[in-house]
Amino acid sequence: MSQIDDLPPLREVIAAHGLRAKKELGQNFLLDLNLTARIARVAGDLHDATVIEVGPGPGGLTRALLAEGARQVIAIERDARALPALQEIEAAYPGRLIIISGDALEIDYRTLASGPIRLVSNLPYNIATPLLTGWLSADPWPPYYESLTLMFQREVAERICAKPGDDAYGRLAVLAGWRTNARIAFNVGRQAFTPPPNVTSAIVHLVPKPIDESVRVRDLEAVTKAAFGQRRKMVRQSLKATGVPVEKLLEAAGLKGDERAEELPVEAFLAMARIYAAR
Repeated sequence: MSQIDDLPPLREVIAAHGLRAKKELGQNFLLDLNLTARIARVAGDLHDATVIEVGPGPGGLTRALLAEGARQVIAIERDARALPALQEIEAAYPGRLIIISGDALEIDYRTLASGPIRLVSNLPYNIATPLLTGWLSADPWPPYYESLTLMFQREVAERICAKPGDDAYGRLAVLAGWRTNARIAFNVGRQAFTPPPNVTSAIVHLVPKPIDESVRVRDLEAVTKAAFGQRRKMVRQSLKATGVPVEKLLEAAGLKGDERAEELPVEAFLAMARIYAAR
C-alpha cells in the first residue's frame, strides 16, 4: 500500500492514539489510503471546493481529500479521542483543515462555509440515514452543497438508489429520486475496515437536480409514509391513512388503485403530495 503523504501509516496512528473503534459510535475505520483516495476522486475536482466530512476518525479520508487537492476540509468529529490525530493532519496541511468537535446531527451545515461545498464522508452507520434525510430535505433547494459522496451499508445504498419495481424501493428512494441523481459508485468490502463490519458497504454519489417547488417535503413524507406503511396492499387501501379522499389522490397520479407503492414512479408520489397539501 503506497502512502499519499508524509504522515505515518494509519495503523501506526491508530496504535499511537489508542483509537479502538467504538461500536456505540458506529465507527469502522478505513485504513487503506489508496481506497480513501478513490473515494475522494468520486467527488470530482476538489481544488476550488470546501469539503465537509462527518466522522473522520483517525483521518484516512481526511488525508485523501487534502492530498487530492481540496481547498479546505471541515472535519466534524464527536469522539474526542480522535482529535489529536486530526490535529497532526492539520499541522501537515497548514490552513486547509478545520476541525469541529461536536455532534454531526446538531450542526447547521449551511453556516460552515461559503462557495462550492461538497460533503464527503465515511458516515458513522448509526446516524447515516438521518443525516442523509436531513441533507436531502434542505430548504431552499437547490441546496448549499454541490454533491454528496457518502459511505453506507450496501443495503442502505440500494434503498437510496432503488428504482420503481426494485425490492429496495421505498420512502428513501422517492426522496432521493425527487431531489437528486443518485448512483452507487462502487462497493467496499468488509476487509477494508477496522474492525470489519458484518456487511458490505458502498459509496453513493448524489448530485442535486432542479425540482418542482410546488411540492413540500412534509407533504411528500406524509404520502409515502401512508403508501409504504402497508406496502403489500394496493394503494387504494394504503392511501386511506393520509386522511384525504383516495379517489382524489388516484386521479391526480393517474392510478387505478390496484397498484402497490413499490411500483409507483416518483412523479406519482409528487402528484399526490400536491393534493395532500391542498386538503
